[in-house]
Amino acid sequence: MAKARAINTRRKSVRNIRKITRTMQLIATSKFQQSLNRATTGRPYTEKITELVAKLSSAVGGQIDHPLLRVNEGAGRAALFVITSNRGLCGGYNASLLRLANAQWRRNRDAKRETDLHVVGKKGISYFKFLGRTIVRPYTGLGDAPRFADIDPIAEGFITDYSAGRLDAIDVVYMKFVSTGRQEPTCTPLLPFREGPTPGESAAAAQPEPVPVQYDYSPAPAELMAELLPVTVKVRLFQYFMDAIVSENVARMVAMKAATDAADDMIKNLSQQFNRARQTQITMELLDIVGGAEALK
Repeated sequence: MAKARAINTRRKSVRNIRKITRTMQLIATSKFQQSLNRATTGRPYTEKITELVAKLSSAVGGQIDHPLLRVNEGAGRAALFVITSNRGLCGGYNASLLRLANAQWRRNRDAKRETDLHVVGKKGISYFKFLGRTIVRPYTGLGDAPRFADIDPIAEGFITDYSAGRLDAIDVVYMKFVSTGRQEPTCTPLLPFREGPTPGESAAAAQPEPVPVQYDYSPAPAELMAELLPVTVKVRLFQYFMDAIVSENVARMVAMKAATDAADDMIKNLSQQFNRARQTQITMELLDIVGGAEALK
């Protein structure tokens, strides 16, 4: 009966693991709904303020000279902002982001630019420490639902460094949320500010070219741009965080569902093995009883 007992013990362990993965799947599903509502609520504002800045810039024919629109050259240094997760058990979510971050880091190296790493999430921090790369600033306390007030000082620091000419470029690596079934690891420039679709967005998804319209501005375009550009950069960075959190919850939800399904299959297989082992043991015991009875005759 030792074999049947061992199989039954293993089956109980798998059942306990299934309870955990099922619970984590339900938690991830609940968090996904909450984070999706936050991301979809803020996206129209992000798109509209970006569109407004783009229209303002095109309407004045590129005559506005703003530090966030200029392309810095000569600093020889770029910032790479990588958004990963604090926890694992989310499939290949972090691995795909870190591969993309590594590719961008190598591009900066080939362009003879030093890279300042700013990493969000314990998984990314552990990875770059393992590679022996210096992290200028790690972020681990933003949580699953960061507020705009938490992201504002991060964006303000980037704006200050870029305006002062200390950085040539600032790139953000994050998981872009397209739909529940599709998330894309994306490397997009935060600064200098660029108009149009972000990298990774298809041309079909981009908005059509608007018909030129003459506007009267009050206050002057330069004053409006000085006010709107920093806000746009901050809002876009905040939206990247919202997309990353939704994508992480989707990845964890899918991974835990796959683990739960695999546990169900394993429990079914172990139950069949247990029944066969038990039937075999019962048959052997019956044969022993019949043999003993025959020996007494």
